[in-house]
Amino acid sequence: MKTRELLWTRLAGQQLREPQAATADEALKNLLAVQAQEFPYARWSLAQRTAAATAADVEQAVAEGRILRTHILRPTWHFVHRDDLPWLRALSAPRLHQANGGTYRRTGIDNETASRSAHVLAAALAGGVHLTREQLAARLQDAGFHATGLALAYLIMHAEISGVLVSGVPIRSPGGALRQTYASFDERVAGAVPAAALSREESLAALALRYFGSRGPATVRDCADWSGLTMKDVRTGLALAEEIAPGAIVVASCDGADFYLRPESGGETPGRTSRQGVDGPPQIDLVQCYDEYIMGYSVSRHYFGGTAPAYPFGDNPMHVVLSDGVLAGAWRHSLVRRGPQVERCELDIRLSQPNGHGDGQAVEAAVARYGAFLGVPAVRVPAGA
Repeated sequence: MKTRELLWTRLAGQQLREPQAATADEALKNLLAVQAQEFPYARWSLAQRTAAATAADVEQAVAEGRILRTHILRPTWHFVHRDDLPWLRALSAPRLHQANGGTYRRTGIDNETASRSAHVLAAALAGGVHLTREQLAARLQDAGFHATGLALAYLIMHAEISGVLVSGVPIRSPGGALRQTYASFDERVAGAVPAAALSREESLAALALRYFGSRGPATVRDCADWSGLTMKDVRTGLALAEEIAPGAIVVASCDGADFYLRPESGGETPGRTSRQGVDGPPQIDLVQCYDEYIMGYSVSRHYFGGTAPAYPFGDNPMHVVLSDGVLAGAWRHSLVRRGPQVERCELDIRLSQPNGHGDGQAVEAAVARYGAFLGVPAVRVPAGA
């Protein structure tokens, strides 16, 4: 498999190319989990994999609990569909608690402390109550816990990983920004599609099918680093997936390494020819720096031509411009408000080769799509404006 073929197959598998998902929910189910510590941009990661989903559509799905935001896989925020969260949390929790063990000890969170705080949090959220982080802190402090700073963050994260709480209905601050709330885990996943509880082996197979089916071509190490599992676990999942769904995941070689992916429908040869049958200039995609097109890989991330996510130096934006899947620059948005209302979105888009990436109509099309996603006019502004 050639590099361009690898990238085009990733774009298609991740639904950054047609056929795209009908809804943000479906886009999330395809990807299984989407890194989401930057909530405004994470909404876009889901919506841009659909034909026309908006920020409001994603926010509504989060408010209704179809899309949940929690710490899972690696100790960072992710969006997960409520149908997948029960089994994915059970699979992920032991490794997450192990990874957090040093911080638990530094902040005094032993088994007894975790258990007592979980009872306080569960009681505070019972009966459909949704509370902010600050409100949860007050409940914990009233119960005698030193719930500030890092200790508070890890008491809440321990409860998330343990299936006590999960994201609730977001609320808007006076300035118009969305703020996270928390709700009872059991109450928020109560509407999940009923399914028999998966064994650990079945969960490993399900994760392998979903990861390589959406992010392939990818390596075993890519999947292990993304999922927080061991490479042995990933290999076990691949072997079990082959038993459950023979031929659903195939292997191809690139640069002497094995890459796993979903085969093309109707053919034996994995991968797709870059821009096959596509006329006109390259397609420009504005993706957030934590998008799964980037964070879905580790050892093979470099194929897109960059090292994102990277800390921005000076006034440089940190989000990523792609030209047919290849790094072509950086971008960020600024929302111009009148009170709590957003009047327009200003996009600072900086291309690495301004005359080589279709920075006319292709960029304008990307700007227009971002404005449609936000539901406000979007304009490109001069760099650093």
